[in-house]
Amino acid sequence: MHVAILGSGVIGVTTAWYLAKAGHTVTVIDRQPDPASETSFANAGQVSPGYSAPWAAPGIPLKAIKWLMMEHAPLILRPAADPAMYTWLFAMLRNCTSARYAVNKARMVRLAEYSRDQLMALRAETGIQYDQRMQGTLQLFRTEAQLDGIGKDVEVLRQGGVPFEVLDRAGCIAVEPGLAHARDPFVGGLRLPNDETGDCFKFTNALAALAAERGVTFQYDTRIHRLVTSGGKVEAVETSRGVVKADAYVVALGSYSPFLVKPLGLRLPVYPVKGYSITAPIRDASRAPESTLLDESFKIAITRLGDRIRVGGMAEISGFTHDLPERRRKTLEMSVDSLFPGAGDLAAATYWTGLRPMTPDGTPVVGATALPNLYLNTGHGTLGWTMACGSGSVLADLISGRTPPIETADLGISRYA
Repeated sequence: MHVAILGSGVIGVTTAWYLAKAGHTVTVIDRQPDPASETSFANAGQVSPGYSAPWAAPGIPLKAIKWLMMEHAPLILRPAADPAMYTWLFAMLRNCTSARYAVNKARMVRLAEYSRDQLMALRAETGIQYDQRMQGTLQLFRTEAQLDGIGKDVEVLRQGGVPFEVLDRAGCIAVEPGLAHARDPFVGGLRLPNDETGDCFKFTNALAALAAERGVTFQYDTRIHRLVTSGGKVEAVETSRGVVKADAYVVALGSYSPFLVKPLGLRLPVYPVKGYSITAPIRDASRAPESTLLDESFKIAITRLGDRIRVGGMAEISGFTHDLPERRRKTLEMSVDSLFPGAGDLAAATYWTGLRPMTPDGTPVVGATALPNLYLNTGHGTLGWTMACGSGSVLADLISGRTPPIETADLGISRYA
């Protein structure tokens, strides 16, 4: 079977890899000149299945009001004349109940845990290198209230069989010695020892090269105009380089996916939630993080990537904007400098932003559509890197007519019907 994949971010490339492994002919089409040139370019770098949780959670509406008033706000809302923004926000608020949070988090952890296993198998099979580390992830709490409020998350981890450790201040310093130099107080943390870190951009480019060796064709610098349908299914994709025909089509265009499928009558509730990152060269390795630390107060991840520190986070709802406000950079610098002072050369850091494709319930949209040869693999939000291998693997199974090893019925677009 010939499968056309639209998008060459980490989701599109992993999907191409698993489809090629299954014996299919694969063509990947993207407007950029290289893979992982947009949202996958400089994300936080964490592969954290246990921390896979929807932003829509009990108490979030009240917290959001507080966050919007903070100097270093983890959530930023910049209203725009965009009805899709308010429709998405309303849908997200509807998911801020205990019952929906439990359902959404459970299925996200299910996919993320499977994805981590697939990543480990891929690494063993190919020897792929991407500045990876397997030293766990530490969620750091600056206040007792934060530490006392982890009960629901811990219960989900326990039910899912995910190993975890609740640490006091000394325990946090034991796993992240650089915290001994922290300028700001903290009280403890939640550590997931099985989590990993790595450079998503390096991984995606390396896997694209391996996929090309397996026969995958990559068409870069190619704009995707529209999907052409006939007889109730997709017949072709029109691009700036001509028409591409295939037997099946996978939309993996991140935040731009809804625009492509809307003319086909598919309402895909994916909206961009903008994130920021800085990447600084390490100046003092003894003060730098060993793996990934999540600064719970500001929703920022601080990750060791080889000889660099990646600091990423925040959630800005502002539509399809790509500006780089200086105040967002200052928030990232504040977080890392308060916890790992002197570790990185912040003056030499590069500054980046990306549009995370987010669903209102947090779970990505992976699976078939009402059109029999059209599939979706998008809406992973902040967890595209964490869920990439699992999403690509299960979609390859579905397209190949195989039953995936995990439940996937609740991952498709049909859950929004």
